[in-house]
Amino acid sequence: MEYVILAVVIAVVAIGAITGLVVSGRRRQQLPPKSQAPVITAPKPTPQEPQVGEEAAPPTEAPRRTVEEVELPAETAAPEVVEAPEAVEVVPAIEVPEPTAGRLVRLRSRLSRSQNSLGKGLLSLLSREHLDEDTWEEIEEILLTADVGVAPTQELVERLRTRVKVLGTRTPDELRALLREELVELIGKDSDRTVRSTKHEEGPAVVLVVGVNGVGKTTTTGKLARVLVADGRKVVLGAADTFRAAAADQLQTWGERVGARTVRGPEGGDPASIAFDAVKEGIAEGVDTVLIDTAGRLHTKTGLMDELGKVKRVVEKHGPVDEVLLVLDATTGQNGLIQARVFAEVVDITGIVLTKLDGTAKGGIVVAVQRELGVPVKLIGLGEGADDLAPFEPGAFVDALIGD
Repeated sequence: MEYVILAVVIAVVAIGAITGLVVSGRRRQQLPPKSQAPVITAPKPTPQEPQVGEEAAPPTEAPRRTVEEVELPAETAAPEVVEAPEAVEVVPAIEVPEPTAGRLVRLRSRLSRSQNSLGKGLLSLLSREHLDEDTWEEIEEILLTADVGVAPTQELVERLRTRVKVLGTRTPDELRALLREELVELIGKDSDRTVRSTKHEEGPAVVLVVGVNGVGKTTTTGKLARVLVADGRKVVLGAADTFRAAAADQLQTWGERVGARTVRGPEGGDPASIAFDAVKEGIAEGVDTVLIDTAGRLHTKTGLMDELGKVKRVVEKHGPVDEVLLVLDATTGQNGLIQARVFAEVVDITGIVLTKLDGTAKGGIVVAVQRELGVPVKLIGLGEGADDLAPFEPGAFVDALIGD
C-alpha cells in the first residue's frame, strides 16, 4: 500500500513538472525577442536657410495673441494719387543769323588762294615792262586754269591788250584799276542777282533748290533759309529729298535753328507730293517764302530728271515757281557746266549758287557758268560755317581776287 501511494505522488509531481515546462515554453513563444524591440528616434530638424547676424540665432517661440487681443487698424483716407510730371520738350534756342548786307566783304579772306593764283598772277604778268606774246599766253593760261572758259578768256585778253596799249606807262595802281574794271565787266555788273523771295498775291514765293549729289544742296538750302530769315523773311522748308538717308532730318535741324518749320514725309515717299504739301502749308501760314530741297538726282538718269520736272509742275498748281536755284560745286570745273546744261533742259534755271569757293583757284567758274546758262550767279558759299553763304556782289568778289 505504501508503494502505491509513493507511485501516485511521483506521478503527480512528474505531471506538474511537465505542465510547468509546457506553459513556460508557450510564454517564450508569445514574447518578441529583445533584438526586435521597436526603436523610437526623435524627428530630424528641418534644415534652415543660412542666416546672418541676429537672424542666425536659434528661433524662439514668440508669444501669440488671441483674436480678441488683436486691434483692428483705424480707417484711413484713400492714398493720394500723384500724377507723373509731363515730359517737357526741349526746344532748341533760335539763332539770329548775321545780316547779309556786306557779308561777302567780311568773307573775302576765304578767297585768299584764288587771289594768289588768279588776281596776283595776272597783276604780276601785266606789270612786266614788255608784254610779248609769251606773256599774253601765260595770261591766257592763268585764266583757263581758273576755269574762266575759252571764249571769255579770249575776250578778256583782247580787251586787256587794247587797254594796255592805250595806257602806255603802267603803274601798279593803274594796272589794278584796269584789271578790276575788266573783270567786273566780264562777270556782269548789271545783272539782277536778287533772290526772288517776297510774298505776292498768289501766295508765298516758291524757291526750288536743285543739283546733283555731293554739291552741298541740302546744306545750301538750310543756309539760304538763314539768309532769308536774316533779311526779315518768314520761311517754310519742304524736305522733298526723300531718296537720301537723313536728308529730311538734316534740313529740319537747319530749320529749327532759325525757327522755320519743315514739311516732310516718309523716306522714299513721293517728292512731288511733299513739295505740294509744303507750298500748301506755306499758304496756310502766310509765310513769305517756301524753300523746297529736291533730291540730288544724277544728271545722267533721265527718269530722275523727269521726276524733277514733275515736282515743278505739281508745285505750280498752287502758283508760279519764283526761283529755281542750281547748286554747283565750284571745284568741279567743266563737269559742273555739263550738269548745268542738263538741268537747264528740264527746269528753267533762274539763278546759280556756287559752293566750295573758299580756298580754291577756280574762281573763274563764276564767269563760265553765267556764259553757259545765261543766268546770274546769285549766291556763293565761302566756308563750312552756318553764315558762310553770301549774296554775290561782282565788285566785292573781284576785289577779293586781286586784292586792295
